[in-house]
Amino acid sequence: MASARKNLDQDRVVEFLGRVVVDSGAAFAGLSTSIGARLGLYTAMAGAGPLTSAQLADHTGLVERYVREWLAAQVAGEYVRYEPGTCTYLLPDEHAAVLADPAQPTYAAGAFTMLSSLYAAEDALVDAYRTGQGVGWQEHGPGLFEGVAAFFRPGYAALLVQEWLPALDGVVEKLEQGASVADVGCGFGHSTLLMAQAFPNSRFRGFDFHGPSIEAARRTAAEQGLSDRVSFSVAAAQDFPDGAYDLVTFFDCLHDLGDPGAALRRAEQTLAADGSCMMVEPNTSAHPQDNINPIGRSFASTSATLCLPAAIAQQGPHALGNHAGEDAMREIADEAGLHSWKLATETLTNRIYDVRR
Repeated sequence: MASARKNLDQDRVVEFLGRVVVDSGAAFAGLSTSIGARLGLYTAMAGAGPLTSAQLADHTGLVERYVREWLAAQVAGEYVRYEPGTCTYLLPDEHAAVLADPAQPTYAAGAFTMLSSLYAAEDALVDAYRTGQGVGWQEHGPGLFEGVAAFFRPGYAALLVQEWLPALDGVVEKLEQGASVADVGCGFGHSTLLMAQAFPNSRFRGFDFHGPSIEAARRTAAEQGLSDRVSFSVAAAQDFPDGAYDLVTFFDCLHDLGDPGAALRRAEQTLAADGSCMMVEPNTSAHPQDNINPIGRSFASTSATLCLPAAIAQQGPHALGNHAGEDAMREIADEAGLHSWKLATETLTNRIYDVRR
């Protein structure tokens, strides 16, 4: 080891050390970002113009000394701008679109609010890596479920009705006329409710094995006045109720299943004669070298700490992770009786497949 250290390129060591220091700073800053999102600090700053720490504390009902320290961290990360002459802080409108408004398609704060639950599972993950056991989705805290829902909703709201469904052959026409839809692995039901809002003639059923998520989805459906055409039930992906569905959807969930093949076989069994499946999966590659980019890194890191352990916990025949790749998913679908496979459309983060018998 000593001789190996003597042969190190010290410039490259220092360069890599710099990268790790940046990453460690970002890891600490992520907690600060989550705190800001949970306490409404970004929301209070959005559109408010320059504020002192005392004014922001007053607006949010928080303690000024803590708010001032939080603002210092935000300035250091260039999330917030500081004017030393007036001791005021400004959240630029462009930053507010990412941090303050969940209705914006660019909102990304949900990615940070799930961190506390993931970090809290570190001991369980360390044990899992040693034993080969899994860490189930339901073993995490509620912050994870809320954060995941908040993270995915903006993208679905911006693209699901506007681009993804129209990319599926003949599906929008069916939905407009009145179709039966199953949303499998629906979580908090954001995808289900977005479709229900857009297509009042259709009927939607959301299924998820996680009871608290289903309860949250039911509350949201009632708040939005959509309970007349949307229902949510606790059910596993491999045995959700039949309904001769015109469309069965899987939003960013198949790779989390221990047996995605069973889920797709169930979909094939419950489809109407000319029904179709929409599979939404991360836009990642099965080849590690192709994921050397910020999006690929984010997905691969999430897979190592959440997606793969959750799949292993189900003790099924597969443990795909979120970067298994299209070929693996297509083979599983074909074995399940869904032989027609088409990449309907894709974004930087997702690939949307139109899959049929």
